Amino acid sequence: MKADTAQAPPADPVCTPGASGVADAGPVSLAVSRVARLHRIAAGKLLKGLGLYPGQEFVMMHLWEAGAVRQSELIKAVELDPSTVTKMLQRLEQAGHVRRRPDPADRRAVLVEASAASCGLLTQVERAWGELEGHTLAGLDDTERADLARLLAKVETNLCRETGDCPERKGRGA
Repeated sequence: MKADTAQAPPADPVCTPGASGVADAGPVSLAVSRVARLHRIAAGKLLKGLGLYPGQEFVMMHLWEAGAVRQSELIKAVELDPSTVTKMLQRLEQAGHVRRRPDPADRRAVLVEASAASCGLLTQVERAWGELEGHTLAGLDDTERADLARLLAKVETNLCRETGDCPERKGRGA
């Protein structure tokens, strides 16, 4: 029996957007989404060379700056799902970058801290983020870079207000 190679005609869409398309209703939102996705991919490529998955660098950055913190505080600080942070910590602990131990003030709580062995990783992450910054801002002059940072801070403030999720950040201006 011979396989039928003829293709069915494309089905008509259930809903038809306006003449300009749905994405045209939010061109900046579309651009931000695309840039965020590409930025995460680029960061992932750089971090892979360090043995890290995207997002783990934020955990490490927080631990390097804050020292030992409760796992619950770390989860809030990095703004990720608790199960995601737990998995990240397991991987980071297996790699020797973090250490978890009971909190002496509350044995039910767990303290997380960067290990001494992670100090070399700090330099590598700093270098990777500098490289990512260079790729991200290539072709922009100093004024454009400053304008972009200022405008993104305003956008972040708008979105924080809208979502009601506005954590305090070091060096954040609006």
